[in-house]
Amino acid sequence: MKRYELIIFDWDGTIMDSAHEIVGAMQQAIQDTGLPERTPAQMRELIGLGINDVLARLWPELDPWRVKERLSRYRERCGWPRSRAVLFEPVRETLAQLKQDGFALAVATGKSRRGLDRAMQESDTRGYFKVTRCADESAPKPAPRLVEDVLLRTAVEPEYALVVGDTEYDMAMAQAAGVDAVGVRCGVHDDRRLRRAGAIDVLDDIGQLRPWLARQRNLPGDESAL
Repeated sequence: MKRYELIIFDWDGTIMDSAHEIVGAMQQAIQDTGLPERTPAQMRELIGLGINDVLARLWPELDPWRVKERLSRYRERCGWPRSRAVLFEPVRETLAQLKQDGFALAVATGKSRRGLDRAMQESDTRGYFKVTRCADESAPKPAPRLVEDVLLRTAVEPEYALVVGDTEYDMAMAQAAGVDAVGVRCGVHDDRRLRRAGAIDVLDDIGQLRPWLARQRNLPGDESAL
């Protein structure tokens, strides 16, 4: 049976229920800067990608560097509109149990370092994770670099690591790094997209992860959750 040692989590849509926050902030910024309007579905679809990819896909008719510059000036002048996102309900208990079970936990996210640090401070989750890597510190998803950085920093071989995420970009990133990946339905992309991108299984949320891992490792798990 497969014995994983390291679990690498995506953040938005996997750990934190933040899709509404991200889309709302983008809508407000678009309105305030006069950029061409885009629908919430168009913006939600791209959650998890790096900012340059997001801008290029939202406004292919515009120079992405000029769009980024306009949004950066807006952010410096007005701040980034946001509400406080919350953890999905089973997250805190699951992270604590996984850490107690002896798994090393990490984060590989499309968020900026500033954004992740703020989210971890507000949710009091920093202590669960051994390593965190952000899009502005490495090549963004779906490139494998975020996962490869985590593997290097934890000295874990790819076959003993597992990526958990809610988008096809997470699955593609893991596959490119030679790492297994499990999808969760609580975020942005559906089962078909997750499996097509390489997910070996899809769970409702990370609350189902511990019994799933127990089956892979042939170890006792929370049988009530099976």
